[in-house]
Amino acid sequence: MGRLEPIEREALSEDVRTLVDLGAEMMGFTPNDALIMARNPQLTKALSALVGAVYGGGTVDPGLKRLIGYINSTAAGCVYCQVHTAHGAHNAGIEALKIQKAWEFETSDLFSDAERAALRVALGAGKTPNEVTDAEFADLKSYFTDDEIVEILSVIGMFGFLNRWNSTLATELESTPLSFAKTTQIQTTDG
Repeated sequence: MGRLEPIEREALSEDVRTLVDLGAEMMGFTPNDALIMARNPQLTKALSALVGAVYGGGTVDPGLKRLIGYINSTAAGCVYCQVHTAHGAHNAGIEALKIQKAWEFETSDLFSDAERAALRVALGAGKTPNEVTDAEFADLKSYFTDDEIVEILSVIGMFGFLNRWNSTLATELESTPLSFAKTTQIQTTDG
């Protein structure tokens, strides 16, 4: 059980309900973290804008962005975000096997050298203190433009907030991503 209860959708103001519904449309379910965050409408609005900016465009593959979030969230120890990002990667077209093998990105033929570079940075950035090396960043720069690196780091930065938020609150997983995690047997830090 989570440490704070989500607010009922019907109790939300119309503008916040609209944002929560947009999130639900994007994810395929209503996220509990959004219903908890709705206690602070300004925070909900700001995070909604951030999520839109992070996922709403650019040239980095949407599936890779979700895998970056998955590796980063696992390194940070947030099971809620791990499961959400794995589910999101699948919804963005990443095969279940590739998600299951995400922790083998260094050696698996399922991953390109560019993906390896991005996931390596996501892993190091998810740790405290940050473990991204100059060599890893230089490798990232050999595959991605500066603008694409900003996209990659925006995913990592957004999950820096979400990982702390959800792991501290012990946010309860929703049935849709939980079912996905169980059927695909994705790896999480809690096993």
